[in-house]
This record gives sequence, C-alpha cells and structure tokens, in this order.
Amino acid sequence: MPLKKTDSWCGCPSPDTTRFALLGVLIALYMLAGAVLFSSLERSAEMLSHQLWEKRLRDFTGEHNISYQDLNSLLRHYEEARTAGIRAERGRALWDVPGAFYFVGTVVSTIGFGMTAPSTTAGKVLLVFYGLFGCSAAVLFFNLFLERVIALLSLLLNRCHSKTLQHNRPEVRVGGVGPKKDQWKPSTYQVTLILFAAVTAVACSAASLYSAMEGWTYSESLYFCFVAFSTVGFGDFVSGQRKQHEEIRAYQVANCVLMLLGVCCTYSLFNTISMMVGQVLDSMMATLVRMCGPFCLCKLRLSCLSECCPPVPDASDECHCDGAEV
Repeated sequence: MPLKKTDSWCGCPSPDTTRFALLGVLIALYMLAGAVLFSSLERSAEMLSHQLWEKRLRDFTGEHNISYQDLNSLLRHYEEARTAGIRAERGRALWDVPGAFYFVGTVVSTIGFGMTAPSTTAGKVLLVFYGLFGCSAAVLFFNLFLERVIALLSLLLNRCHSKTLQHNRPEVRVGGVGPKKDQWKPSTYQVTLILFAAVTAVACSAASLYSAMEGWTYSESLYFCFVAFSTVGFGDFVSGQRKQHEEIRAYQVANCVLMLLGVCCTYSLFNTISMMVGQVLDSMMATLVRMCGPFCLCKLRLSCLSECCPPVPDASDECHCDGAEV
C-alpha cells in the first residue's frame, strides 16, 4: 500500500517537505539573481551620487568658510529632524487627526512608507500592540476580499461559459436535467489574467490622479502605485504630504480609497500567482521523480534487504518513496 502524503519511506522526505525545500532554494536563487541585476544597475549611480555629495560639501564649506565637521554635525541633526517629520520644504501636518489616520492606514496595511514614525517611547510601545492586532485584522480582511473576488469571477466566467455552451449545443441544458450537469470551473490562469487587468486598470487610473496632484511624471506615479499597492512602501514617493493637500478633502478621500482598493486587488493577484507557482513546483517535482526513478528504486531495493522497511510487492514497476508511483 502506498504511503500517505505526509508519511515518508525509510527516511525519505515527504512531498510537502520536498516542495517547501525546493521553493526555498528557488527563492534564494531568485534573490541572488535580483541582487546581481540591481547591483549592476544601481551601484554606479550610487558611487556618482556619493562623489557629487562630497564635492558639494567641499564647495559649500569653502564658500561659507565653515568647517567640514560643523557642517556634518548640522546634517546629522537634520537627519534626526527628518525622522520626526521635519522637511526642508514644509508639508502638511503629520500628527493631526487626518495625518495620524494616514499613518495608521500605512501600518495596518503593512505598507509602512517610513516618512512618519513615532518619536516618543509611549508611541513606539503602542505601535507594537496596535500593529499586532491591526495587521492581523487587515490580513483577514484581504483574505475575505480575495474569497469574494474569486467567487464573483467564478460566477461571471461560469455564466459566460454556460452561454457559450448553450449557443454551441442547444440540446444541453446547463445546470438542469440535461445529459450531464456542467461542472466547469475557471482556471487559475483565467482568474489571474482578470485580476492582472483589474490591478492594471486601478494603477493606471491612480497614476493619472497622482501625476496631476503630486507633480510626478506618469512613470513615477506608476512606480509609486506598485510600491504602495504591493505593500513594499520604500518611502521615496509618498502621496498626500504637501501643504496644499490639507485643503483638498476630496483628494484625501480618493487617496485612501485608491490605496485600499489597490492593496486588496494586488494581494488577490499575488495569491493567484502563488497558486501558479505552486503548480510549477508540482511539475518540477514530477519531473524530478521521473528523472530519479531508477535511483529511488535502487534505494528501495537496498532498504528492503534490511529491517528498515517491509518488502514491497512487485517493486520492479513502482517506486513507493513518498507514496509516489512512477
């Protein structure tokens, strides 16, 4: 009798464990490749920026007759001020009720732009517990949103499929007492394609608004939308922080709605893409099983000579490691 999915044969890892390990290796390789690519693209620009900054410091100290150490001390104080929300160009208030609401929205959605952070000890302690429950509730909300999106898309796609089937085969009554009840369901690829189109539509619409209101280029606005909607939140671009935005309530509301809608749709898209990644992993594991079949069979025969495992009948045709049959 083949082993269950969670069992192992003579110490062989279970399929779930193998899948987990394979995914971990692939993610590590993906991160390594990304590190090489981004380093090749950004390292030279970083070095040029450092050289330009050092030149500006030397020129400034020479023109104003101040010491390099005093200027660096002032810059360190400014870095501390930026942490508290102070900017060279005055922006909107960060810790009034609307500003604090924007902050907690970035916390519970796990975006975390970083342009606002508690500076008091009590605020930092509160953030730990507030974020613990807030982020947990937000993840639950995203999961419930995903369930309803999948149900709605399945219903719509099923209706389209039923109409197509009835048009091509009028004698078949879908879902009725016909020859066979239609059990068709949309594939993961179809749902992913629709969610990708929805995320693209939301991002393009939001980018048009941000480009007009924030003074960014359209490409910068699209970049901000991906960073925000994916909850990466670098903080190099942050919406709604200019002084004049305090007076535009409609923009503040639209910004919050777009953030919520974008994060929910992108979270749903990530989940369906993760299902596709899981299918690719299963295909890779099946290929590995076929490639390693003779090795697995040899190991099985050797193990059956000892008391580790009971003999397997007709072992010439089947490989029972991990309960898989070849």
